[in-house]
Amino acid sequence: MFKALRYFGWPLLTGVLIAMLIIQRFPQWVGLPSQNVNLQQAPQTTRIMQGPVSYADAVTLAAPAVVNLYTTKVVNKSAHPLFEDPQFRRFFGDNLPKQRRWESSLGSAVIMSPEGYLLTNNHVTSGADQIVVALKDGRETLARVIGSDPETDLAVLKIDLKNLPAITIGRSDTIHIGDVSLAIGNPFGVGQTVTMGIISATGRNQLGLNNYEDFIQTDAAINPGNSGGALVDASGNLVGINTAIFSKSGGSQGIGFAIPVKLALEVMKSIVEHGQVIRGWLGIEVQPLSQELAESFGMKDRPGIVVAGIFREGPAAKAGLQLGDVILSINGEPAGDGRKSMNQVARIKPTDKITIEVMRNGQQLKLIAEVGLRPPPAPAATQEEK
Repeated sequence: MFKALRYFGWPLLTGVLIAMLIIQRFPQWVGLPSQNVNLQQAPQTTRIMQGPVSYADAVTLAAPAVVNLYTTKVVNKSAHPLFEDPQFRRFFGDNLPKQRRWESSLGSAVIMSPEGYLLTNNHVTSGADQIVVALKDGRETLARVIGSDPETDLAVLKIDLKNLPAITIGRSDTIHIGDVSLAIGNPFGVGQTVTMGIISATGRNQLGLNNYEDFIQTDAAINPGNSGGALVDASGNLVGINTAIFSKSGGSQGIGFAIPVKLALEVMKSIVEHGQVIRGWLGIEVQPLSQELAESFGMKDRPGIVVAGIFREGPAAKAGLQLGDVILSINGEPAGDGRKSMNQVARIKPTDKITIEVMRNGQQLKLIAEVGLRPPPAPAATQEEK
């Protein structure tokens, strides 16, 4: 027995080990699933791909057209903290003495044309009694507001100076995620500053910042004071107006948003020509078509938005839209996103007619509506400083 194991044991053990190696290398030979991992290897190349060593040329082109804004406004402040006590005001009322004082803030703006038209954010200039513009070449002047659009957070200013360096307009609709971006502005009032990053995303919306949102997201550092400044590409062409950041600390955390220059130019042109932004309006409020609503309407897996409110005597009411109607499309464009569909209507000229396809009580209908002029938003109430 032991002699047999001595002669046949080692060959048997060797054979088992070889069989295990073969099974591990070629499992499909014995009916086991293959464990191969297919990796894509980069081709060998002798050419080193690298970006420019410096973006100084882009900054040289764009920076002179980005200006610093210093705004001031008069606010009313209680003459004494005791006057803000609820019990005190209960007995003496609200007609208590107030102190008037100046409040200042910082921002940025972009010179869009040699004629002196500037673009900035509405929140930078809203309520300002005086706006001082400081150019990179050292000149300073007062600006006047031509018009503003709170729904996109844009404002158009005008200054009267000669030999103004206007920025070169880029194409915000052709940028790509990963493109280099440069943010130019006046953060914290330290003076003109340039930061670099990339385009992190495009078409950002539903952020709750503005009524009309189509933001460019960038990780170029944007801080308080950058609002209204320029977001430019690697060639120094304007692609956006820096507007907002997401931050828990109040400083940059790599999530900044800019209004695409294409949208900004549309707003600017309308303000210069008409003094306001002309937008189309249907006079309805909509809500998403949830899965529960879709099943109740018998519209599973079909996009749509539900009419949740109708303004009396508005364009939609005149066209025959009713509460509970499910809008399937507007002018042939599927209506799966309420904000996107309302933005689509806003871009249509008032008095133009549009076709609205709706589902009502299981029947598909086509309605013709004449687009109205969107009423201006109600002005925000002026708040006294506490």
